[in-house]
Amino acid sequence: MPADTPTGTVDRAPGGVPADTPTGLFERHRPMLLGVAYRMLGRAADAEDVVQEAWLRWTAEDRTAVREPRAFLVRITTRLAIDRLRLAHTRRETYVGPWLPEPVVTEFGPAAPDTAERALLADSVSLAVLVVLESLSPLERAVFVLREAFGFPYGEIATALDRSEAAVRQLAGRARRHVDEGRPRYDVDPAERRDLTERFLAAAAGGDLGELLALLAPDVRLVGDSGGKSKAPLRVIETADKVGRFLNAVAREADFLYEHRLVEVNGAPALVSFVDGRVDTVFQIEVRDGRVQTVHIIRNPDKFHGLKGM
Repeated sequence: MPADTPTGTVDRAPGGVPADTPTGLFERHRPMLLGVAYRMLGRAADAEDVVQEAWLRWTAEDRTAVREPRAFLVRITTRLAIDRLRLAHTRRETYVGPWLPEPVVTEFGPAAPDTAERALLADSVSLAVLVVLESLSPLERAVFVLREAFGFPYGEIATALDRSEAAVRQLAGRARRHVDEGRPRYDVDPAERRDLTERFLAAAAGGDLGELLALLAPDVRLVGDSGGKSKAPLRVIETADKVGRFLNAVAREADFLYEHRLVEVNGAPALVSFVDGRVDTVFQIEVRDGRVQTVHIIRNPDKFHGLKGM
């Protein structure tokens, strides 16, 4: 019984299930398993499918032989995610236009305040980092996620992947180098990023091209993801002039019935636009030296699973 559990009470997992039951053990680890699967796959719906399949395998397992439920569940989830990731890479070869991860709401709450822990969580789930992770092999991605985002020991990762610890360390080093080369090389204070996001959105919505251009870095990039299912650029737009004029044109065409909310998505502020109560668009920016460096626009309706219930 945990030290903080009052005498005479039953330790319970999220949802009120007794923690020492098979269901309770699984529910205790479900948030972590979802976190691993989402960072592996970049899609909330696929992550939930993987965790559900892990649950089915857990219920069918002879649990008397399972000494470490957490390690066992991570191993199942990781291997299922690797299998699905290999299939996903094949599907993305025919994807229409640029591909971005599926956005998810990330209110870390009091469990991870504005500390180094929260910064790590936010960074590991950011759109920019998830895009870079697409360049890794499935095994490299698994090692990076388990080691860098969740701090698993190399030995435990080796067991999960059925590899030697030396091989895992090699994979980790290679993955870390790739990510460091591809991730944005700047840190931004969360308050500064939110302030710039609000100013950027106000300038875009107000059609103030001059103010908008003043906020954009000269080499700014706009990446739109619609999967060919909504109106969005099929190629990356570059330079402040082209990005500014595109956004200005979009603002003029925007329906006045749109509803907008500023929420935290993938660890950073984003504008979520609704039409008739349904999510229509997610805008998010990356910032460098006080200016907008990248604009992400997600309009593929199949990618809003992680925003349901907003």
